[in-house]
Amino acid sequence: MSTQQPISVFIIARNEADRIGRAIESVAGFADEVIVIDSGSTDDTCGIAESLGARVLYNAWAGYGAQKRFGEDQCRNDWIFNLDADEAASPALAAEISDLFASGRFGQADFWRVRIKDVFAHEAGTAPWAYGYNQIRLYDRRRGRFSDSTVHDTVRPPKDARLGQLKAPMEHRSIRSIAFHVEKMNRYSTMQAEDMAARGRRIGRWRLVAEFPLAFLKAYLLRRYALYGWWGFVISTNFAYTRFLRVAKAYEAELGDRSR
Repeated sequence: MSTQQPISVFIIARNEADRIGRAIESVAGFADEVIVIDSGSTDDTCGIAESLGARVLYNAWAGYGAQKRFGEDQCRNDWIFNLDADEAASPALAAEISDLFASGRFGQADFWRVRIKDVFAHEAGTAPWAYGYNQIRLYDRRRGRFSDSTVHDTVRPPKDARLGQLKAPMEHRSIRSIAFHVEKMNRYSTMQAEDMAARGRRIGRWRLVAEFPLAFLKAYLLRRYALYGWWGFVISTNFAYTRFLRVAKAYEAELGDRSR
C-alpha cells in the first residue's frame, strides 16, 4: 500500500465534475496535499474535490502558465506533482512515485519526466500502442517552475538541471466526445494564433495547403492512431483540422492588421 509523502499535488480545473474525482483519487495514496485551483466552475467540481479531501481555491483564469504558477505558489511542499483534471496517475505510477520518496531516490534528480498516454472515452485504460509524450510533472520548485505563458504550460528547468524518467504512465482522457473536442480545438487554436501574433511569428502561405494533410499523416501514422481503426481516422482528422485552424486564424489576423 502506498504511503503519503511530502509531495503537493495541484490541479487546475473548471467544470470538471465528471473527471476531477478520478484525478484526485489517483494521487491521494502518495501525496500529503492535494490542491484544486478552480477558475469558476458552475458544476459540482468544487464540491466533489472537497469531499475527496482536496483544498479548493479560486483564481480567475489568466492563461495556462499563469494559472499553474499560481498553483505552485499555494503548495506547502517544495516537491510538486502536477496533473490536469483530465489526467490520472496510473496505479503503477502512484506506486513508483511513493517508492521513489520512501527510498530517498527522488534526490537523484531535480525534475522527473512522466510519460503521458492517451485514453479515449470508450477505453478502460491505455492501449499498448497508445500515443504518449514526455513532460516534467514531478519536480522541485526551488529549481524550476512553469513558464508564464498563456498557451504553453511547461516546466522550465535550468541548464544544469538533473533530469530523471519515471517508467509508469500517466493516463490522459482529453476527449470527452467529438462535440467536446470540436469546441476545445476551436478555443485552443484561437489562443495559439493569438500567441503567435504576440510573438511576431508569421506563418508561410504554403502551410494553408500543407498543414492539414501533413498533420493527418503525423497523427494517423506517427502517433499510431491507425491502430484504432475507424476511430483512429476520426481523431486524426480532428487533429489535422486543429492544426489547420491555427494556421488559418493566424493568416486571418495578418489580413486584419493590413486593413487597419
